[in-house]
Amino acid sequence: MTKIVYITCKDEKEALKIGKVLVKERLAACVNVVPRIKSIYRWKGKIVEDKESILLVKTISSKVKKLIEKVEELHSYEVPCIEIIDINDGNKEYLKWIKNELMD
Repeated sequence: MTKIVYITCKDEKEALKIGKVLVKERLAACVNVVPRIKSIYRWKGKIVEDKESILLVKTISSKVKKLIEKVEELHSYEVPCIEIIDINDGNKEYLKWIKNELMD
């Protein structure tokens, strides 16, 4: 099954670094980097407002475990946001392309 992995990063530089590794190591077929977002969250009892970047990673189920491990290895956050979204439908040719790019 096709997945989108949503990941936040401290900045665009870190997002690009992680994204390039994921594609190079064939853990992702494509990574979109959204360079600037504002995040508001509670961390260790305080409300924090930060500038971050987002990665939208296109992958398949069989790659998710290794992808998460790789992101945790490369990421600067103590607890990185890594969320998996199932893709149930879409452009059939695009979904086929993702699968073909990542099949061993």
